[in-house]
Amino acid sequence: MIRPRVGVSSCLLGEPVRFNGGHSRDRFLTDVLGPYVDWVPICPEMEAGLGAPRETLRLETSPTGPRLMTRTTRIDLTDRMTALARERAAGLLPDGYVFKAGSPSCGIRGIPLHRTGGGPPANRRNRGLFADGIINALPLLPVEDDGRLNDALLRESFVERVFAHARLRELLDAEWRPGDLVAFHTRHKMQILAHDPGLYRQAGQIVACAGSRTRPRHELVDAYAGAFCRALARKASPGRNVNVLHHCMGMLDLDPVRRADLLKVIDSYKAGLVPLSVPATLVRHHANGQNAEYARTQTFFAPYPEALRLRNHTPAGR
Repeated sequence: MIRPRVGVSSCLLGEPVRFNGGHSRDRFLTDVLGPYVDWVPICPEMEAGLGAPRETLRLETSPTGPRLMTRTTRIDLTDRMTALARERAAGLLPDGYVFKAGSPSCGIRGIPLHRTGGGPPANRRNRGLFADGIINALPLLPVEDDGRLNDALLRESFVERVFAHARLRELLDAEWRPGDLVAFHTRHKMQILAHDPGLYRQAGQIVACAGSRTRPRHELVDAYAGAFCRALARKASPGRNVNVLHHCMGMLDLDPVRRADLLKVIDSYKAGLVPLSVPATLVRHHANGQNAEYARTQTFFAPYPEALRLRNHTPAGR
């Protein structure tokens, strides 16, 4: 399986780059996910020349938009941080990014925008300045912050998107032919369907044009990548997962007893009694046993390394 390249706030890997000279090591990132990805650690404050420890920063209002300011010495870092984000976005080409939550440079949500003259914050709905630059430049990039990755469902969704993005990048970086795109889409059909049936149909229509000359190659690539990434950005629901499990079960030649047993397990997942890993493993087991090529090669059943064990939460107990 391909190793994704993932941008990450350096402090989350244990580097002592925080404002107080410490770090915010995240053990899921370093110990669990780390063996399967190639990290691209970035600390925008350090790259902007601030050092550690350093004066704290905050976002402030201005007529031209949020400004990133040092709290005491009143140094305006906005242009420096904006240029750094633009430079990093142009050279990164990552498959995902994990930002430090709550940071005025790296936070991706809920950052206070302070009034220059004092008083309560104007609002608390902002992104950090560096993160905002990265996300605006790479809108299809899977991004999360370390705080939200404590949620089992959000964690699974993010990791799934990262590995899917890496597989798409691997395909498009090579000298692919129309048949390669068709094969890629075929393997990912059930995974896309579990996230967004509408974009599933749209992606299929785009792939149907792959062998013709009616659409320039770069337009075809952009259209498919957009549909693929937008689909996976929609969270898969238990109902759509059940739909996919039924689709794949319909491709199998099961006797009445095995079919009834599998349906019972799928219903238990739908009711929130067992995690998705249980019915998915059973369907894949039957597909492998029957050498049902289409079903057993679907990325829905192995969207990321199995050792990550990210599907072991139940829909009702997330």
